[in-house]
Amino acid sequence: MAGAKKGAHRERRWIVFEDESGFSLTPPLRQTWAPRGRTPVVHHRFNWKRVSATSALCYRWDGERARLYFQTHPGAYNDVGLISFLEELRRHFRGQRVLLLWDGLMSHRSRAMIAYLETQRSWLRVERMPAYAPELNPVEGVWSHLKSGVLANRGDDTVDALIELATGGVRQTRSDQRLLFAFLGQTGLAL
Repeated sequence: MAGAKKGAHRERRWIVFEDESGFSLTPPLRQTWAPRGRTPVVHHRFNWKRVSATSALCYRWDGERARLYFQTHPGAYNDVGLISFLEELRRHFRGQRVLLLWDGLMSHRSRAMIAYLETQRSWLRVERMPAYAPELNPVEGVWSHLKSGVLANRGDDTVDALIELATGGVRQTRSDQRLLFAFLGQTGLAL
């Protein structure tokens, strides 16, 4: 990854880490406070409905700025959904060049994705993250932050409410540059 990072700096490319996750109506339970002797109870309907999400944590080549992009998707992400996300990302970067780092998800390696990426070489270069190393992806910190924060111990009844909550959490996270750089710092990587 060091070679890719040096090339990104030389070519003035944004370094973008991407990852997918999912949120369920069954809430992630986290530790909380309660009066002594009264165990806190989270009431929710047992429901397996989920929404998939993808996020891109973007760092300017010189370390001056960070950005966070987020999108939800009904059902699981596939290459079509990810191509749509990359198209949206391209609009946000408005002609600036990007080095995209992502894992070995099958949708990242599909024929349709490879064909699409070939047509995007003018602005996008893609590198694979090392296998079995999610701790190197700062987006994992975003997911952890959301799931242990705004999404924890909730009992929402609809996927729309869940999406609204997650989007609000991302909006709040996006506005904190120190936090976005802390996610990178947690990986042990530097720009």
